[in-house]
Amino acid sequence: MKFFRSTPAERPAPKTPQRMSRRSSAMAELSRIFKSEDPLCVLDIGATSASNIRFFTQRGHRIYSQDLLEASTDPELMVKGEQGQTVVDSKKFLEENLAYPNAHFDIVFCWNLADYMDEGLVKPVIGRLWSMMKPGGQLLAFFHTREAGPDAPYFRYHLTEGADLEMHTLNAKRDSRTPVPTKPLTLQRVFNNRHIETLFRDFASIKFFLSRDNIREVLVIR
Repeated sequence: MKFFRSTPAERPAPKTPQRMSRRSSAMAELSRIFKSEDPLCVLDIGATSASNIRFFTQRGHRIYSQDLLEASTDPELMVKGEQGQTVVDSKKFLEENLAYPNAHFDIVFCWNLADYMDEGLVKPVIGRLWSMMKPGGQLLAFFHTREAGPDAPYFRYHLTEGADLEMHTLNAKRDSRTPVPTKPLTLQRVFNNRHIETLFRDFASIKFFLSRDNIREVLVIR
């Protein structure tokens, strides 16, 4: 008689973040230039997306990808301010993370970075992006409305063939049994229209799109 040992059940594979989809009016307008026969130079400063890199390289465009929010949490950037408080060294941050030539980019994707980044970096980053963009270049940014709430999700965005965006949450609450040693990504502030216009005051034009998910989509032209 043969006896068979029972084998331990395999551990379930870790859950991958579920992707959601949203319609983007600003993307519908911006995507018209993706089919350009002239190579575009694109900068994505949100959470790194391999599919976005493939999206542009397969079309013959160049894309640079930098996760500026992650880079902004580097402890080496923290210095003492004039009043003894701890602040981020914005000059060092820009030297280390946005060292690109002036008038280099046709398109910049900011996504919802400004709502989550340290306040001392937001204006310097936008100013640096202005100088790095070509005249007529376009920048896409998302801003939460006051109805979003303090627990508003921070997303990684993925481009598709049309105007829809695929996205998955990077600051969702995780299972306590499988902790991940990452800092929580929390909404730092909410910009109103006037604040956004002031932030992009050096740009040639700005256009707002209000969506149903408590997000203002902003498309600005350099």
